[in-house]
Amino acid sequence: MNKMKLSQFNFDLPEELVAEYPSDIRDEARMMVIHRKTGKIEHKLFKDLMDYVNEEDVMIMNNTKVFPARMFGNKEKTGAKIEVFLLRELNRESLLWDVLVDPARKIRIGNKLYFGDDESLVAEVIDNTTSRGRTLRFLFDGPYEDFKKKITELGETPLPKYIKREVEPTDQERYQTIYAKEEGAVAAPTAGLHFSRQLMKRLELKGIEFAEVTLHIGLGTFRPVEVEDLTKHKMDSEQMSITKECADIVNKAKNNRKKVFAVGTTSMRAIETSVSTDGLLKPYDGWTNKFIFPPYDFSIADALITNFHTPLSTLLMMISAFGGHDLMMDAYQQAIKDKYKFYSYGDAMLII
Repeated sequence: MNKMKLSQFNFDLPEELVAEYPSDIRDEARMMVIHRKTGKIEHKLFKDLMDYVNEEDVMIMNNTKVFPARMFGNKEKTGAKIEVFLLRELNRESLLWDVLVDPARKIRIGNKLYFGDDESLVAEVIDNTTSRGRTLRFLFDGPYEDFKKKITELGETPLPKYIKREVEPTDQERYQTIYAKEEGAVAAPTAGLHFSRQLMKRLELKGIEFAEVTLHIGLGTFRPVEVEDLTKHKMDSEQMSITKECADIVNKAKNNRKKVFAVGTTSMRAIETSVSTDGLLKPYDGWTNKFIFPPYDFSIADALITNFHTPLSTLLMMISAFGGHDLMMDAYQQAIKDKYKFYSYGDAMLII
């Protein structure tokens, strides 16, 4: 295969196919099933996943938890309204955070921002990191737990910008997987949003094993690729960990020739970041900036559960590496024709 170019991942997506809301019931979203070997495409519901798994197969899920990263504050003196998007905590002791601010041109080092109707939380800008990026120090007296509580109270669910509506109370629950537990993501691992408690129970009863990885999704996930030559694109680093317990579950399945399903592109990135020379999964605790695009040889997963992604995105590139570029682009054309819903709250795809 020749080197792939950015323009090969473009397609026209009608705006009305961007999902503004999730399906009423998590596991009743639509699911397109794509068979890599034959090119066959089936149209199912997500709960039909049951028909594609066998006893002792493994589902690798990303258990990261989205925190309410979008806050609105006011600038001292002028009172101008400023959106502050919390990206990552830099230092717990001194409450230092990497953030994005909007509008950025008004926010300079030394400015103070006030949050909450009672202005009970204050932050000072101590550094410029990028055109929109700043480092903030929160000024808060009291235990760290109280600080986190305050942020949770004042922040809102960070729905992606392409969802044009206001955040609603149900988003707090629906923009989170039911198995989320390690807080640290600013975007949900969206393939996992389709799992309901009932479906998890049914999978468990069928003898499916679950292995949890943690990869805290940053905004880099949505960062556009701006170079035609994909080898020149740099991914943002994201924090991740794979426990020994997770590696053991996955490797046992590999050794017993059972199928391994990666739930979402984030789970796939995590496991591909830490592969041993004999093609097994290794425990890992650190960061990943792995960028997967065609051609690429995958080591761990036999199947991928994912959503429908944006044109030109790194996520579309990864699934094209897994499912085959031409087959994926054909499938996307079919999805558009059949009015599948795209992006975070959209429908699912199973590539086997």
